Amino acid sequence: MAMVLSSKTILFIFTIIISLFFTTSSAETCKNHTFTSKRVFKSCKDLPYLHAYLHWTLYKSSRLVHIAFRAQYGPKGWVAWAINPRSTIMTGSQALVATRDAKGRMSAYTTPIIGYNPSMKPGKLEFRVSKLSAEYANKEMTIFAIVGPLRNLPIVNIVWQVGSVDRKGVPQMHEMESQNLRSAMAIDLS
Repeated sequence: MAMVLSSKTILFIFTIIISLFFTTSSAETCKNHTFTSKRVFKSCKDLPYLHAYLHWTLYKSSRLVHIAFRAQYGPKGWVAWAINPRSTIMTGSQALVATRDAKGRMSAYTTPIIGYNPSMKPGKLEFRVSKLSAEYANKEMTIFAIVGPLRNLPIVNIVWQVGSVDRKGVPQMHEMESQNLRSAMAIDLS
């Protein structure tokens, strides 16, 4: 007895197969990422919100951490990654911010997050930051830096965020969606 499938059923099955193929073939993780600058890090973590990833190398003797923070965001906007020395909330975070201007130039700077409506203007952090830079490739903004020495190693509280910029390139407040409000955690860098 031969089974006859309707054209709607065949189309439905074909759609499922194609979507499964693209879902599995395009799945991004930190482990399969290659940086355009050929930089290599010893550890990485897929962060649970905002399509973000953290790569790092911890230098225990000096308490320095070489980081790369990646987040998928459009060509105009900002991304930020921060350490909060006291808790896993935004206020009190010491942030590294990357923006991309209308001409496509990337810039990176530091800013302390003092309140719930921070200025996002450049400012000094509670710890040193060196070799700070940013790049935009494949619809991702990436921040590179060496931070530290850090006090609370190997466990640090991190916060990350994405947002838009105004016509002058000034970072605007991030969305108040669930993912934005939950993008913080304690992480073991060892």
